[in-house]
Amino acid sequence: MKRLILVGAALLIGVSAVAAQQDVAEQQDKLMKTIAKSFYGPLGRTVRGQSAYDQAAIDAALVQLEESVGKIATVFATNPKEDVFGAEYGSSQKIWQNKADFDAKIAPVAKAIADARGKVKDVDSLKAAYAAMNDRCGDCHETYRVKLK
Repeated sequence: MKRLILVGAALLIGVSAVAAQQDVAEQQDKLMKTIAKSFYGPLGRTVRGQSAYDQAAIDAALVQLEESVGKIATVFATNPKEDVFGAEYGSSQKIWQNKADFDAKIAPVAKAIADARGKVKDVDSLKAAYAAMNDRCGDCHETYRVKLK
């Protein structure tokens, strides 16, 4: 009977640990999707000529990006050691092997977004800001993002 209780407790602890790791991975995935929604949504569609220039939408997207990028270091503080089930992209284990470099790549992204706020006044200035932000995001994605599918 004691063995059965011990085995049950061990299984419960294991399931709880896996669920906690999945929660961390899901938070990371959700944050990156929020960033992508702002970046590729109003900003990207306008840059590609798929949407008319809308200063209020551009400003709102930049605010959302700035807020979300500010959360990256906190949300990626813990290594979930697994990816979100069914996700297209995941986090490379290199993040936690070289956390200082990962964290150092956040500030240039935040700076590119901050530089864009207040300077973007038309499609041409948006295109320049978009390219700068995309380059900074790409600096991290090249090393620390993996394609799962």
